[in-house]
Amino acid sequence: MKEIEKITSRDNRRLVNARRVRDGKEPEQIFVEGRRLVGEALRSSLEIRECFVDEGFRDRELLDAMAKRMIAIAELPARIFDSIVDTKQPQGIALVAKRPLHSRLTIESRLKTAALPIVIYLKEVNNPSNLGAVLRTAEAADVAGIIISKNSADVFSPKAIRSSMGSSFRLPVLENIDFEEILRWAKEWELTMTASDILGEKSHYQIDWTTPRLLIFGSEAHGLNETELERVAEKIQISMENGVESLNLAVSAGIILFEAKRQNA
Repeated sequence: MKEIEKITSRDNRRLVNARRVRDGKEPEQIFVEGRRLVGEALRSSLEIRECFVDEGFRDRELLDAMAKRMIAIAELPARIFDSIVDTKQPQGIALVAKRPLHSRLTIESRLKTAALPIVIYLKEVNNPSNLGAVLRTAEAADVAGIIISKNSADVFSPKAIRSSMGSSFRLPVLENIDFEEILRWAKEWELTMTASDILGEKSHYQIDWTTPRLLIFGSEAHGLNETELERVAEKIQISMENGVESLNLAVSAGIILFEAKRQNA
């Protein structure tokens, strides 16, 4: 068991690094905070590099789990702990971990085993909370994986991680994949390209979701452009009442994915 190190200077190099990770300035590392997310991290295959707790933290179960895995723990005065976290009401524990890296092979393998033979492609989704919520929904439906375009929010930013509630630690995610590359990959794997669009020709109920698909969602503000939509085999929409024109991205994903799940049951 490693001894708990007490840190009393906010300029300590480990704390400086933790702030840089929190702010997205260390792309190979991620920042995780809060009891629930730390617990999710411990139950995942995430490589945890160090743990920070405030001096009043007393959750023996989490501390013992850290100790068993020989993870370095640093204890900080509350005011200094507050200087490294991202939330206004911190829960007294935070981690720095290695950023998960997945390959196409992981997703390709899961296409054969996941409950839904669907890969989701998110193009220029800029809201980290929406991004995290889509990942949570996708894991709940058990899709094969998530692919995210360039110019999207960081799926491992603290806000996106909180919204995913730990799903980003487990679900295979590929980042910075452009539209042309994803179309080539979908064709290679014989995935039917299907896009959610408010002018879609079919309802999501009219689609055979037992067929392997690449399900594409555009940005919250602009969706996909005309040229991109022309490259997609099927455009679908969610039928709505009372003049409502659009839904939140994560809500839309949930409605479509759980209809797909119903068909694959």
